[in-house]
Amino acid sequence: MTVSLFLPCAGGVEPLLAEEAARITGRPTEATRGGVWVDGDAAAAMALNLESRLAQRVLWPLIDGPYRDEHELYELARRVRWGDWITPRQTLRVDVAAQRSPLKSLNFAALHVKDAVCDSLRESAGERPSVDTRHPDLSLQLYVGPEHATLYADTSGEALFKRGWRDERAGGVKGEAPLKETLAAAMLAAAGWQGREEDGALLDPCCGAGTIAIEAAQIACGIAPGIKRRFAFERLLPFRDQLGAWRELQQAARERVHAPAVELFAGDVSFRMTDFAARNAANAGVGPAIAFKTADALQRPAPAERGTLMLNPPYGERIAPKGSGAARAEASAGGAREGFDGGGSSAEFFGALAGHWKRRYAGWTAWVLSPEMKLPSLMRLKESRRVPMWNGPIECRLFRFDMVAGSNKEAE
Repeated sequence: MTVSLFLPCAGGVEPLLAEEAARITGRPTEATRGGVWVDGDAAAAMALNLESRLAQRVLWPLIDGPYRDEHELYELARRVRWGDWITPRQTLRVDVAAQRSPLKSLNFAALHVKDAVCDSLRESAGERPSVDTRHPDLSLQLYVGPEHATLYADTSGEALFKRGWRDERAGGVKGEAPLKETLAAAMLAAAGWQGREEDGALLDPCCGAGTIAIEAAQIACGIAPGIKRRFAFERLLPFRDQLGAWRELQQAARERVHAPAVELFAGDVSFRMTDFAARNAANAGVGPAIAFKTADALQRPAPAERGTLMLNPPYGERIAPKGSGAARAEASAGGAREGFDGGGSSAEFFGALAGHWKRRYAGWTAWVLSPEMKLPSLMRLKESRRVPMWNGPIECRLFRFDMVAGSNKEAE
């Protein structure tokens, strides 16, 4: 059975995801605001869950149609053959997203859809399923517009940015305000960095919990992003006869893992964060692929003749020199975070960072993700490209700076 799968993604990532989905499925894709459509079957849904680095979820359409109120949403949901998807002994959850909807309560809409599923199964099987808001067997996503509604089954379960290696129960470390893996992958995709020999080395000098470096290392080693986790479709009835094919997909992914063709470097001014990142890399299966070093980004020399700098700049403890009393005071007052505060200390840091790059990183290309639209002027550098991206609700730009010796005015 072929349907129009919907892959939601962060704003600005749509064209990158369209290319990725076409590569994974071999089928045409259509980018739209907030996601990508791709025609696919159960095999395509499984492959996308396993292989997509950019999608947030893989949604399977169940039904759509016009509506005016919650009662019509109930009737719409009653038309689905729910006994084909779950048994009464399984659990469900309903989430609702709206855009210019006339509904007064999205929770009330979710309740009506839940009632439709439960009433349907009670009539067909004599029992009703339970609700589990944390780990449901069937997670439903309802999208309501001004007059039209679409109901999807979420084949992913947990969001796809959860690769599995950050799980604290398995030794992973989240860190403060960690960058989502899907956004790190989007930064690498926008830069065209694929871990090929011609791409050169990669360095994140402000690595935090290591997300960018780990995502890059998995790309360089051919490791599928979903290889360490479970997915909702493994518990859903339409996929039960596909589980053999699913094991074959997983095994094929494991067999293609290889040593990286490029060098990967990462580090942080904070010993604590460098240690967190190294532990996460080991948990992700790429510990030997990344050379970690605790170092000040303003002093660290280029580890290779050419390469790519890729970073989501921090502030606070992680941009101050090691052992700085100011850093310790700021950390104790509010904690270090990944982001940009627009304050004087950050402006000084970025100016100094640009000066260091001009002196020590000629031949490198730097990609910097920041919500500060005036970042090029703060760094006294001319960007060669700026890519709009959203970090959750925060509008950002991914700036590209080409570090050519003698081509930029030295920072004062």
